Amino acid sequence: MRIAMISTPFVPVPPPQYGGTELIVAELVEGLIAAGHEVTLFTCGEEGPDVRALYGTPHWPPDPYPELEHASWALGEVLADRRGFDVIHAHVPSALAFAPFVDVPMVYTVHHDRDPRLCSLYARTRAQLIAISARQRELSPELEGAQVIHHGISPDRYPLGEGAGKYAAFLGRFSSEKGVHHAIDVARAAGVPLRLAGGPHFRDRDYFARWVRPRLGAPGVTAIGLVGGVEKSAFLAGACALLFPIDWEEPFGLVMIEAMLCGTPVLAFARGSVPEVIEEGVTGYLCADEDEMAEHLGALARGGFDRRRCRTRAREQWSARRMVAEHLALYHEVAELDADGRRAHASPIA
Repeated sequence: MRIAMISTPFVPVPPPQYGGTELIVAELVEGLIAAGHEVTLFTCGEEGPDVRALYGTPHWPPDPYPELEHASWALGEVLADRRGFDVIHAHVPSALAFAPFVDVPMVYTVHHDRDPRLCSLYARTRAQLIAISARQRELSPELEGAQVIHHGISPDRYPLGEGAGKYAAFLGRFSSEKGVHHAIDVARAAGVPLRLAGGPHFRDRDYFARWVRPRLGAPGVTAIGLVGGVEKSAFLAGACALLFPIDWEEPFGLVMIEAMLCGTPVLAFARGSVPEVIEEGVTGYLCADEDEMAEHLGALARGGFDRRRCRTRAREQWSARRMVAEHLALYHEVAELDADGRRAHASPIA
């Protein structure tokens, strides 16, 4: 198959540090190429073979107008390619506005929680929508026809750790919805050191100033900044637990499966996709409140958790190979291809 993959203009693929959507795009592209398919990636930053970028410098923070220009340019490139594509996989909503004018089947992954500004666009689109959790689809009536494909990542990037650092980990944005202040309070209540990886984004400054900064001076609490790549996997592998005390309906929560693949159990509030991701007692624990999370954390810090079993189960459920296979099945369906990819390439509109 020939696949056009339209990522965001905000973070390169693969992301050097932060970038959940872009990490999933990277895993998809790598897996599809390994399976023998031809992928043209539309992203930002440095270009390369089959990698095209309108913006050599990523646009951060996210802005809908550069996104619109990026999507328009990418689809123009698709139309101009005389070899044609079998399917377009978009990861920016702006691309959906152009779907009626492109004679190539399009699928689009919804990477965010429900946004009222986009509901009409999703409800009317001719593209096949992909939800990243059943809970995300349940909360958005306009996604009723979406196919659920959970995220997956390459297990080999996340070696098994023994939790030798004896600390609890938090990895993500320092934002109210991620609940970083809960993580600090939980760790202090359990008497377990906490290392915080990440930082506030531009929208989180008030929350950070009021709820996080005053807590950072507490004993045992260490903020280590942004981490990515090998440094990130080592950080997760060294933790006795990952704290995920979210205060919102998280559509997926990629860091959960990253931790599990290191053998590190996840302690999380049961919101959003969390009940779909955590297998109770095997890959983590669902917690009703801070007190229950602190109780579990104290027990995990004392040892006894089967980290190898956690990693084995995570490899079974959350591998990039599984994710790629599910996407390929959908691509064949929307492009009306048989298992051998037999069908003439769609022709661009003249």
